[in-house]
Parts: sequence; C-alpha cells; structure tokens
Amino acid sequence: MVLFVYDYSFEGLLTVVFEAYARKRFPDALLREGCPLPLFYDEAITVLTDEGRAGRVWNALKKKLSPMALGCLSQCWLSEREGVDLLLFRYMRKTIDARMSIETNFADPDVLALSRIWKKVNAERIRLLQFVRFQRASDGTYFGALEPDYNVLPLVVDHFKDRFADQRWLLYDIRRRYGFYYDLHRVEEVTFDTGDEREQHLITGLLRDTMIADDERFFQQLWKAYFHSICIRERLNPRKHKQDMPVRYWKYLTEKQP
Repeated sequence: MVLFVYDYSFEGLLTVVFEAYARKRFPDALLREGCPLPLFYDEAITVLTDEGRAGRVWNALKKKLSPMALGCLSQCWLSEREGVDLLLFRYMRKTIDARMSIETNFADPDVLALSRIWKKVNAERIRLLQFVRFQRASDGTYFGALEPDYNVLPLVVDHFKDRFADQRWLLYDIRRRYGFYYDLHRVEEVTFDTGDEREQHLITGLLRDTMIADDERFFQQLWKAYFHSICIRERLNPRKHKQDMPVRYWKYLTEKQP
C-alpha cells in the first residue's frame, strides 16, 4: 500500500496529483498530516504543497474540463466528506489520462459519485442565499450567523459583496469557527476567540442586547409581523414547509424566533 501524506488543502491535493505523475507512483490512500499511519503499508510519501505545481495540474485540467466541471471539483472539496480527496484524485487522474472529457460519463462510478456530492453542496449553497438573516450591531455592522452542513461559505461571499456593497457585514460559520468580513472595500477571512465572554454571539448566533442596534429589535418585530401576515393558515403544510425551510436553519431565522 502506497500512502501520500499532505496538508489536506485543495492546492495540496493538486500537488499530490503532480507528484504522483512525477514519481510514477499512485497512492492507494491519502492521509492528512499528523494523522496516525496504518499498521501495514509499503511506503509513505510526504508531499509539500507547491502552488506552482498545483497550478500546472489545474491548467492541465482546464484543457479537458468545462468551467462548470472545474467548479464542481472545488465545490466537492468543500463537502468535507470522508474520502472525497481520494475520489477527486481518481477523477483528476482519469481526466488527465483520457482522450476526451469524462465529465458526462456517469457510467463511471467516480463521475457519478462526484455529481451526487456536487448536487448536495450546491443545494446547501442555495439555502445559504435564502436563509441568511442579518442583525444590525450598534456599530452599524450587519452580523449573520450560519451553520451549514458543508463548508459553502466561500461560495456565497461574492453574492453578498455585490448585494450589500454599501454595508459593512460579517458572515460567520459557527460550526467551523471562521467567517468573512466586508469593510466596504474588500472581503477578508476572519477568526475569533470564542472563549471570550464578549464573543458569545459567535456561539449562539444572536447578538446580545448590549451589542444590538437601538432600532434592530423594532425591525425584527416588523419582519415577524410581515411573515405572519402573509401566511394563509388554510394552506399550511408543515411537511412541505420543513422541506423548503429545513428545521436546522430555524434557530438563525428572525421570523422563527419567539
């Protein structure tokens, strides 16, 4: 068994593909740096991420895949599914070795598996666009908490930058403990010390009374009143409602708060 050990980044995975072809040794398993090695293996090769080599692999994939298929690869990586890196490695290898694009060859189990993962990740991306609710802080910053099943926050940042270009905002992924802050000029990735009592909103997803803007409660009540006023009780369908608006999002939705 041949193992490749890398830093578990997408650029690292592309570097793994480069090293496999350069060495003419292809891994049976991929391991994250720091993880214990299995009891039995023939060789463990440590691969250091190299942006230049990763770029060469990406350019090679561009010649064989459509922009949509390339986006599918990066989105599947954000799924964080166990074993998705080896699945992506096999897909990239097949793409490079094939004479024609394999992206629509759903008879291939790897192509089919990735297409199914992509559909789930993309559905989660769309839900974020629908269900993010901002709270206005006393300093004028709009704070939006979320906890998606997949690491899709990077996929929606450009949308919010364009949609709310005249507002300072912070989108924060509570599960993964990082977010993106827009200061009216650029977007930057941020992390916080959630052990600080002053940062409890990064755990609960709700701003404390001392942090919230004076008129924010009023606007929240207006939104709740609007939400309830447009509801047609005779047409209530709880099952369909939960399908369209998953319960796991409710704790961050203004209209679902008591």
